[in-house]
Amino acid sequence: MTDRRLALVVYLLVISAFANIYVTQPVLPVIANDLGVSPGAASLTVSAIIAGFALANIPWGIWADHHRIQPIILIGSLLVGLAGVATAWIDNLYVLAGARFVQGLGLPALLTCVAAYLGRYLAAHRLNVVMGGYVAATVTGGIFSRLLSGWFLPEGAWCFAILLAACLTLGAGLLAARLLHDEGHAEVHKSHVSGYAGLLRNADLLRLFIIGFTGFMVFQTVINYLPFRLVESPLDVSVKGITAVYLAYAVGIVMAPLSGAISNRLGNATTVLLGSVGIAAGIILTTIDSVLVITLGILTLCSGFFALHSAAVGAINRMLAHGKGRANALYVLFYYVGGFAGITFGGVIYEHSGWSILMTMLLLVVAVPAAIAVFDRRRAAETGSS
Repeated sequence: MTDRRLALVVYLLVISAFANIYVTQPVLPVIANDLGVSPGAASLTVSAIIAGFALANIPWGIWADHHRIQPIILIGSLLVGLAGVATAWIDNLYVLAGARFVQGLGLPALLTCVAAYLGRYLAAHRLNVVMGGYVAATVTGGIFSRLLSGWFLPEGAWCFAILLAACLTLGAGLLAARLLHDEGHAEVHKSHVSGYAGLLRNADLLRLFIIGFTGFMVFQTVINYLPFRLVESPLDVSVKGITAVYLAYAVGIVMAPLSGAISNRLGNATTVLLGSVGIAAGIILTTIDSVLVITLGILTLCSGFFALHSAAVGAINRMLAHGKGRANALYVLFYYVGGFAGITFGGVIYEHSGWSILMTMLLLVVAVPAAIAVFDRRRAAETGSS
């Protein structure tokens, strides 16, 4: 398969898989109203799929290091697709959250394992840029899912939006399972693959995992509770207006691959530091009562986050010769546990203390990846001078 065809198949799979995660996000106020629940409870439709995604990464990562990609994609797409189809007949929040959790269990097969597949077969010098393109596909999927429920379908049709995203994943999964092959590559022998404990003892990797954890915690908290911020007085933004603000997320399509080039030129640590500064600036802008300024803040936050995230993913896949499946699984585990924690605890803080206090706490969290980046820059400078 040519590189162009490989990219097309993989990106179609990634876009369709990611479409399932955020399909309820723009309509969370509608879901809360329809089901008679609080903002934090309605957010279970997002956090449940993220929790399943995070927990399933460890076993999928092991399988990705020792088995071919076709059965992995097939099983994952069936889990995501069939559980999503089931949601069309569910009107209980907690049963719905359970079905979304099952969807999450299948997502690592379509995202984490595919990232490891690319890392295993692409030349090292191409990984930063290609992984940036992979992240751009996740951005496209995230945008599509929000447009699907917030623009393309009526506000009350959020169950149908989940159903449609699931069907698209089934189709893309079947296509990818048919076309992607591990031709000419033997399975990795177990003795060559670092175990999870060994990977966690690697301080360089652990810092990258922490960057993913804290970065996505901050990003997911802001993005998830943004609709509730926008519908409040004095902003009073409609669902379609909220979805329009989410279009700022599209900057990731450009920023993700661009950050790969930036990382190649300036280094991963510098890219993470610049990304952290962008996230902090975006957070501050969202505290101002202006839809235009908040949109600019989301644009800035997204630019910073996707630079940080792409740099971390590229660094992990360049760092290891073997065990990329498990390393990617650990990164995604940290990443999505961070997102789950942000949604869960962020909801409590938002409901009790409001937006400004929540954003202040997130500024403290984003200082963590910035500090790691400063440490890595200094260490790199010392190593280079020696």
